Amino acid sequence: MRTDDADAAGHDLRHHGDAEVRDGGAALVDLAVNVRAGTPPRWLREEIAGSLSSLAAYPDGRAARAAVAARHGLPAERVLLTAGAAEAFVLLARALEVRRPVVVHPQFTEPEAALRDAGHTVGRVLLREEDGFRLDPAAVPEDADLVVVGNPTNPTSVLHPAGALTRLARPGRTLVVDEAFMDAVPGERETLAGRTDVPGLVVLRSLTKTWGLAGLRIGYALAAPDVIARLQRAQPLWPVSTPALAAAEACVGPRALAEAERAAHRIAGDRAHLIAGLGAFASRGVRVVQPAEAPFVLVRMAGADRVRRRLRDLGYAVRRGDTFPGLGPQWLRVAVRDRDTVDGFLRSLSAALPA
Repeated sequence: MRTDDADAAGHDLRHHGDAEVRDGGAALVDLAVNVRAGTPPRWLREEIAGSLSSLAAYPDGRAARAAVAARHGLPAERVLLTAGAAEAFVLLARALEVRRPVVVHPQFTEPEAALRDAGHTVGRVLLREEDGFRLDPAAVPEDADLVVVGNPTNPTSVLHPAGALTRLARPGRTLVVDEAFMDAVPGERETLAGRTDVPGLVVLRSLTKTWGLAGLRIGYALAAPDVIARLQRAQPLWPVSTPALAAAEACVGPRALAEAERAAHRIAGDRAHLIAGLGAFASRGVRVVQPAEAPFVLVRMAGADRVRRRLRDLGYAVRRGDTFPGLGPQWLRVAVRDRDTVDGFLRSLSAALPA
């Protein structure tokens, strides 16, 4: 594990999984984007459609904000609804007074991109493959006054212990934990959402991954009321649309939470099937980062870029890994899908790998 005061050279921080399937259309099986397949469910589409009759009125987020607060056992003043978790990164970068921001990598690159766009010099803590990409809180510089870490982390699929994350908290520091994929973890173990005893804690959640709402843009931040107020002042008026507010309220209700938990257990089984299948290629240089806890896995292999292009020719899109700081061209990220889809992918992977 090492710390760098880095620039963005060599990493396309704005490259995301959707770029892998763009221009491929329906011909490509999408294992590059981390949105759960088969979503949004019909009942959620109906909830969203039902909100369309209210489009003439300005959005009123009070009910959705209260619903999110109740879901986490928090007062409403600790909740901010955002146009996806990505907006929250921009708000944090612009609204908070930050001198020494540090991002723990490899992870989702938008936090660093947002900080750079806001004029900040960003430090990087690079987790190492030989450590299983696990976090050592002591590696984060003491003078860092903003620390960003994902849990479970994209793209490594590592779930850090809550205790390791809370060791990063201290007076004068904002600790941002991106929990965009936490609802895909059975029981949401290691979550910090709902905690009010951790100084400087900001937890970000996305509703776009589990519920297939990337095109609608809805997420939220959980933090102390004064932090929420600062972020809210940086938002434009009516930042979350009426259909997105309807989705937020629906996705934190008892029915949705039960469905998400069932999906998390199903994903865990499908992920185990994928990892077992990838393990059959160990003799051909394929290695999976384990234990994996998210709806995707990080895979290392020689010639990964050539394999990725060959897989595309065979009809499968996977996510390149070299745009993540801390990774190189030998890495790919593969989304977890149902077993039939995985079996087809594994057959194609066998053809794509060097003999």
